[in-house]
Amino acid sequence: MRARKVPAADLADIVDAEWVDPARRPYVEGETAWVPVREGYPADADLPERQSYRGRGYHLVGDIAVLRGDAPPGKELAAIVEQCRPRGVIRVKGFIGAMRIPDVEVLYGTAGEVRHREQGYTFILDPTRVMFAQGNRTEKARIASLVRPGERVADMFAGIGYFSIPAASSGARVHAMEINPIAFEYLKRNIMANHVADRVTAEVGDCRTLLAGVYDRILMGHFDAPSMLADALAHARSGSVLHVHSIGDAAGEIREKAVEAGFSAVITSRRVKKYGPHAWHMVQDVTIS
Repeated sequence: MRARKVPAADLADIVDAEWVDPARRPYVEGETAWVPVREGYPADADLPERQSYRGRGYHLVGDIAVLRGDAPPGKELAAIVEQCRPRGVIRVKGFIGAMRIPDVEVLYGTAGEVRHREQGYTFILDPTRVMFAQGNRTEKARIASLVRPGERVADMFAGIGYFSIPAASSGARVHAMEINPIAFEYLKRNIMANHVADRVTAEVGDCRTLLAGVYDRILMGHFDAPSMLADALAHARSGSVLHVHSIGDAAGEIREKAVEAGFSAVITSRRVKKYGPHAWHMVQDVTIS
């Protein structure tokens, strides 16, 4: 692999450079990064190709590899480190409470704040302190494609902005609500980093008390969303669209809540990803009439 040597701290600044080969990942060794180079551009070295990794799946959030499930054996951990050369490897055991605080074990290296690039957006976060829904990448892109300029959008569980920022980048006026004060601080920073401050109003607190006025679209990206439908429907109108996340299909419950609020609903259910044995993370697109 043809590569250039750059300071690891500069990775975020050169990710969109013309000479960078986006089809390959950089090697990171301490404070040095070896960045793959496109054909036709000069390189500093020709590095040997890495062997294919055949272990469990993991996510790279910035320069930190994130695992779920049981702790890996030493050989598997060493293979992950060899494959992606991360600053650190962490295992997320689960998320605690309504604030979705990660329960994390550092398995290798160091962890901390990262600047993560995804689908053209920048997300600043510390994956040991706040949740990052990387597995929802396709869903984030889908929401961004559905939003129309000028829509008034409520993001009831904004987190660090993984739905709010794509929606605002598509031209929506977004009301972003987050109950976790640490995630809220990252949300504010990410709004600035993605240059959407003129289209996002961010508030910290319980979304059920922060909802205000009527929205064209309501994002409910939390597995407890069905229990909060009455609050959301109080701020909907005929033509509003709700995107309701759940474990398992919640269409029946959603239809009942819509009727109780004086509406009817057209519901399309989609599978986002496998959550566990015989359980799926679902999202229901709900058009109110």
